[in-house]
Amino acid sequence: MSNFDEKSGLVYSSTPWGQWAQTIEEVFIEVNVADGTRAKDIVCTIRPNSIDLTVHNQGISIKGRWFKTVLADECIWTLEDNKMVRILLVKSDRTPANCWMSLLENEFECDPFVFDKMEKKMTLERFQNENPGFDFSGAEITGNTSGGGPQW
Repeated sequence: MSNFDEKSGLVYSSTPWGQWAQTIEEVFIEVNVADGTRAKDIVCTIRPNSIDLTVHNQGISIKGRWFKTVLADECIWTLEDNKMVRILLVKSDRTPANCWMSLLENEFECDPFVFDKMEKKMTLERFQNENPGFDFSGAEITGNTSGGGPQW
């Protein structure tokens, strides 16, 4: 997570099992599991095009193709406080125009309002990356932000 994201926060999309968010370079997934879950109860396989996550004895199963490809060798998952699985994905296409509309193909899609907020946040992140001397973390943006925002 970049300094920009730490200062401005992430825009999360809710799911039945938790939530997910994204930046230009990464996707963050939070899966709520029962308190006391142990790492050996979790099977998580991350591939460039898909995920297979199962939490035994809890009925949690996330399987499918990613919305876009990831660099599987750079992705990780952790169990935090024995009650949340965090997954960090590294996007293979790390451009502002690569804003995921859903986590998996045809599943866990953002509602249009959340997607618009994600696109705006990623456009501000792009501005921050292009202008490192400025602080865009509290900025508001209007206009068309689809496809990474205006091209200069």
